[in-house]
Amino acid sequence: MKKYIIFILLLVLLGITYFQKENILKVYNSLLYRLQSHDVKLGNTNKYYRNYDFEFVQNTKNFKPKSKQDILNIYYTVINAGKDKFSFYCPIEYKDCIDTIDYLANDQTILSHINNYVHPFNGFKNIETEYNSLGKVTIKIEKSYTKEQIKTIEKKVDQISKSTINNSLNKEENIKKIHDYIINNSKYDSDRSDNNVVNYKSDLAYGPLIDGYGLCGGYTDAMELFLEKLKIKSYKIASENHVWNAVELNGWKHLDLTWDDPVTSDKSDVLEHNFFLIDSKKLASYSTGQHVFDLTIYKEFN
Repeated sequence: MKKYIIFILLLVLLGITYFQKENILKVYNSLLYRLQSHDVKLGNTNKYYRNYDFEFVQNTKNFKPKSKQDILNIYYTVINAGKDKFSFYCPIEYKDCIDTIDYLANDQTILSHINNYVHPFNGFKNIETEYNSLGKVTIKIEKSYTKEQIKTIEKKVDQISKSTINNSLNKEENIKKIHDYIINNSKYDSDRSDNNVVNYKSDLAYGPLIDGYGLCGGYTDAMELFLEKLKIKSYKIASENHVWNAVELNGWKHLDLTWDDPVTSDKSDVLEHNFFLIDSKKLASYSTGQHVFDLTIYKEFN
């Protein structure tokens, strides 16, 4: 009788296993994925990696997220490291992990802000996030600059640095020399901003440094490259319709080359310093309508 009962139980167990094999396999794979999360490491970083943190995002070695902030830090670290592709896993105990990933993947506003904290050459033109129900998340990054563009720009930056930066001057004086050089050697690309006529790579550092024409993105990226040369901590700060530099120099200051290179009615070249290393109170006093930024993201200015 006991053997008969055991036999029946085995048949029932086999039946359940057969009819629930897909669900059992999912559970198995899920557990396997989550166990793998302990082994995820960043690996090598490229030479444009910034080894410092900001208030909004920080570099991390923890690729097993437990909160939204952990996920934001993972994105920042991966982009900052210069990766083209990277995978990590949502742990079982973080039940909202996939929902948070889904939110970021479908509303990339926050990711675009994170992009402002990395070196321009590690910044992305496009970023995709793939994920599955088992918790595997894969980030795919298409960079803003090609290798050929970077090579050309770096050569130009080296040339300008040698002729412009003076080690006997203080940092503010050298920033001013670069600020003035970029503005004196480029024009605002009105054809592109006003008429969508694309003749130059003006949205990138290539525009003002090589083509001689820039938009706010190009001016800001160009300045970032020289701030890196000067070993000054900085990032790009963005409003809804504009971007400029945030510079740590005796506190955090605003630096906006676009507005210091105004478009004049007679198309004459003008160099101004109204937006040169100013605080937020001074910036607000100009009431441009383009410098309203999110203090929950760019927290250094609180």
